[in-house]
Amino acid sequence: MARITVEDCLNVVDNRFELVLMASKRARQLSKGVESTLDNSGNDDKPTVLALREIAARSIDEATIDAVERSERERAEREPWNGLPRKWSTTTRSATTSDPAAPTGPQPPFTSRPGSCRGVVVGVAGARTRAYAPWMTSTPSAAAVPGSTLPAYYRDLERRLSEYLSADHVAKVRRAFEIGADAHEGQARRSGEPYITHPVAVAGILAELRMDWETLAAAILHDALEDTPLPREVISGEFGEPVAELVDGVTKLDKVRFRSRQEAAAESFRKMLLAMALDLRVILIKLADRLHNMRTLDAMRPESRRRIARETLEIYAPIAQRLGMNKIKSELQDHGFRSLHPWRYEVVSKRIASQPVVRRESMTKLEVQLSHKLASEGLKHRLIGRVKSPWSIYSKMRNEHKSFDQVMDVFGFRVVVEKVSDCYLGLGAVHGLYKPVDARFRDFIAIPKLNGYQSLHTVLFGPYGSPVEVQLRTEEMDLIAERGIAAHWMYKSGSSASSSAQNRAHDWVRGLLESQQDAGSSIEFLENVKVDLFPDEVYLFTPQGDILSLPRNATVLDFAYAVHTDVGNHAVAARVDKKLVPLRSQLSSGQTVEIITAPSAAPGPQWLEYVVTSKARTAIRHHLKRLEHEDAVKLGHRMLDRALEALDTSLDRVPSARFERYLGEQRYRRMEDLLADIALGNRMPAQVAQVLSAEGSATPAQPYGGGMASEQILITGTERGVLSFAGCCHPIPGDDIMGYLTTGKGVVVHRLECRNVSEYRKSPDRWVPIGWDRQVEGDYKVALIIEVENRPGVLAQVAAAVAESDSNIDSVEYRERDVSMAVLHFMIEVRHRKHLADVIRRLRRLSVLHGVQRL
Repeated sequence: MARITVEDCLNVVDNRFELVLMASKRARQLSKGVESTLDNSGNDDKPTVLALREIAARSIDEATIDAVERSERERAEREPWNGLPRKWSTTTRSATTSDPAAPTGPQPPFTSRPGSCRGVVVGVAGARTRAYAPWMTSTPSAAAVPGSTLPAYYRDLERRLSEYLSADHVAKVRRAFEIGADAHEGQARRSGEPYITHPVAVAGILAELRMDWETLAAAILHDALEDTPLPREVISGEFGEPVAELVDGVTKLDKVRFRSRQEAAAESFRKMLLAMALDLRVILIKLADRLHNMRTLDAMRPESRRRIARETLEIYAPIAQRLGMNKIKSELQDHGFRSLHPWRYEVVSKRIASQPVVRRESMTKLEVQLSHKLASEGLKHRLIGRVKSPWSIYSKMRNEHKSFDQVMDVFGFRVVVEKVSDCYLGLGAVHGLYKPVDARFRDFIAIPKLNGYQSLHTVLFGPYGSPVEVQLRTEEMDLIAERGIAAHWMYKSGSSASSSAQNRAHDWVRGLLESQQDAGSSIEFLENVKVDLFPDEVYLFTPQGDILSLPRNATVLDFAYAVHTDVGNHAVAARVDKKLVPLRSQLSSGQTVEIITAPSAAPGPQWLEYVVTSKARTAIRHHLKRLEHEDAVKLGHRMLDRALEALDTSLDRVPSARFERYLGEQRYRRMEDLLADIALGNRMPAQVAQVLSAEGSATPAQPYGGGMASEQILITGTERGVLSFAGCCHPIPGDDIMGYLTTGKGVVVHRLECRNVSEYRKSPDRWVPIGWDRQVEGDYKVALIIEVENRPGVLAQVAAAVAESDSNIDSVEYRERDVSMAVLHFMIEVRHRKHLADVIRRLRRLSVLHGVQRL
């Protein structure tokens, strides 16, 4: 059966909006058991697909659909259903929410059977086997559904909305529900629940954050563009362009074919990030969507659960933390932990629940003492006891290599006061009650975290010698710590702290956008984002006293790129607390860093091993790619010149019109792109030269190599990426060599005595005449086979001899070994053949050596 698309149907119905109305009406009729005009045996098409097939085949029209609808409506009025007009009869599913595993807040009444994040269309045979759901209006523009006939889960959401939204805004959210329910009609989750329960639950999570009506409407419609025929124009027409952009921002790129699921997910993430740059509410909807999917993940297959849980722990939970949304972050982490490592989750949870009574009694005693001490100081406060989450404890055990018993700060307290000054007064009070643990005090009020989090942290020696963490913060700090950037929408006037959190989030997103422009692919960009989401930070000072926050294990080079990309590109060293250190030095909180630059300095490939931030990594890769492209252009120019010289012409003598015509025919935007392709082996220089010199040249074409008679291209050692040295023979300066043009790799250099050269002689057009310049820079790898006596200390003697020859050892491997002899394979770095001869000569002086040979 040929695939039917919306475009096929637009050949029958010109107007897309009218097509959607026709398809939704017909799909609703088919799902209620109305017989199709087409033979659907063996196809098992969904009602929506079957409706589109009917329209494309012209077997149904608008008049027929309206006639069927009138007939159904008249019959429904004649035949009551459970005492109500059939159109408004409710479903007969149980509406209990007593399941302890059900998510909190305004959730659908079907949470006892969790579902998945994707909808599955369910066809129902027989018109009388399924009651009409109350949101099934005839068209998206139908009259509003009476409040008394709304499903219970939506009425629960609407009650919450009425607490802080105006009546007009509540009505707009209800309109979104009507359109969303109508669009998803006939779809179900894997658990069997109506699909619309998922968008409503997502809106419920956002309602807990007191988000505005546009966010809530977009949340209810967030899957409509992806999973239903509802067009974007309907959303923008009903609710305005901002809501349509929010829905579009969280819609995955399912219309584009990708090579792998990983690439599709990475490109969808890049699309979402671009939408975030325009409106941060996009990520709030996505996080709420992911949170409800994690709450209802049990209906998925085990492999799908693990994949979604891993993605949640690696991407979405860190994003929530980066945006300061700690409450959502903690729940995402625990759900992800439970799905990815269920046995470990159960073990840790049971250990938390079975803590000794002594510790619990001591916590109760400490709570009373803390409250009394703070009250005696005249501080109005709220004291909240907390328990570390299973994921937090597991992460600490894994990262710090501790057992559960060694993780002592499982329990702690949060003190919430009125003013910032009260935080410091409270700190003195708790330190007066119990002694603080040295070096465990952190002042995040003076130096906030990257996500805007502010609080005082201290650890006390509590009763029975157990450390207890105490956090002190104001009410506003507590709200921002829990809700992050979402707190911005909870203030009518907008507080400075919530605005600061939003500004920090915008700065972070802008930084990611800058890095994604230089990233080679969506997968590379996504990996860079994962690196940038490390939660632990170090706080550093510039010589001017400015504060920079960097991830844990950041180096001097990361700091340089955090200051400015140009500073990083020209960095040579640094002064940390006025002490000279190399670029690879790791930094610690509180240090003052001054970067030393030089105009001639430039990034090298080894710099990638020194950095941990995505900004530094992306900037270095971009610089190296630019240098590689420049070198490819230079080498390609030399190769094309040599090929043209073999035809008694030159690049300067080729008419510009002919060159431009060739570039246009081969779809090159400029000459540099062609030259780079030649250097990388994607174009043969002899073939390009033959085309460019075809007019007016009687000289027969010669193979590019010309039997090595052509003028050689000389290697200087500064070539990057476009020229590589074969691993089969490891050529070094001074060797007789030849070049072989390999597609995608450029010129690969071989020694003339290499065993593979005879095979390459079969393709003379790919030979490149190549040689060494008088002054060659760099170190080159060479392989040695060394036979030595098998006794203790021999390897150290050989390594010392190599080091004394000013050569670096790249790798060592035992090839053979018996009682008396051992054969070692050394890979060393030398500058040229004379340097290699010095190394071999020094090795032969060893009494334990029986032979040395170059491979």
